[in-house]
Amino acid sequence: MAESLDRRSYDLLRLIDEYEPIGSIRLVDCMQRRGYSIKGRTVRLALSELDDRGLTEKVPGKGRRLTDAGRAELDRGDIHGRRERVRARIATLTSQVTYDPFEDIGEVIASAVTVSEADADAGLEALSALADTPIGPVPVATERAGDDWRLLVPSSLTLDGVLLSRGIRADLETAALAEYRLDPDSDAVSTDPADDEGAIVRYTDAISGERSTMDIVTLLLEARRTSATRLIEGTDPALLVVDNREVPLVRYEETRDLSETMRDRLGGILDLRRPRESGPFPLEKPTWDFASLTYGAGEIALSLLVEEGIAASFETLSGLVPRSEFESAAIAVVEE
Repeated sequence: MAESLDRRSYDLLRLIDEYEPIGSIRLVDCMQRRGYSIKGRTVRLALSELDDRGLTEKVPGKGRRLTDAGRAELDRGDIHGRRERVRARIATLTSQVTYDPFEDIGEVIASAVTVSEADADAGLEALSALADTPIGPVPVATERAGDDWRLLVPSSLTLDGVLLSRGIRADLETAALAEYRLDPDSDAVSTDPADDEGAIVRYTDAISGERSTMDIVTLLLEARRTSATRLIEGTDPALLVVDNREVPLVRYEETRDLSETMRDRLGGILDLRRPRESGPFPLEKPTWDFASLTYGAGEIALSLLVEEGIAASFETLSGLVPRSEFESAAIAVVEE
């Protein structure tokens, strides 16, 4: 296609896809409901252009529908719109977090895995085994999803909400694959990982969400890039999904106390470094006014269930769930 479509054209394609066949009068109403100040003539001209491009076609007496080319363009394109929706989802959820790690109460952002009835116990057993590693604890909530079960774990983005509620702005920079060693000072295989203090030794990939059309963690999990099962096996190294953000250096001590307490309550990996300290850093060192804060929790649990073939589907930003609904993976059970 010689020229890319603008945002308004993609919004029109989305509406046609949702309601097809749809006429121009209804499209005007739908566009105005979405904040556009737009008239019927403008919509008709836009539709004529989409017809000329082969993206839409008329259904006599009913309106427009997408062509195969239009549906392919909608799936392939609309980078700006999809990126903004991901960012808006993250911003909305983090602004609504009420979790207090010191009191261990309030709502956290949850990641969710859907598993079949037959795999529910296996899923809980895998998470219980993960809780016995230095990544633990692994709090889990369970709920019915039709004939299946959903296993919910606290998302690492809860940390951004916790900081925000204290007036500490965390700028989420990247999602990354981190090489994590149970015994970072040795290449030896650990026989009892729970006795070790693991650490991130380097980052193998760091991906900015700037040009992404979807949650980067989802991309990494779907690409099967992780090796969280090595944590349970007690072998080094494991590749784990984490995310990295920068926080104001003037709030370093408070950030450290909050993030360390949260890690103790909700599990995961934590790596907090001042800019003058040596790495590892996912990309370059932060500027002198900021510290680098890497954290991973529920996303590690998700990756384990994906690797084990237990996850039928997953959602990294499922929504807000009260902390009180979570319990230790070792004692979590699904109802008969």
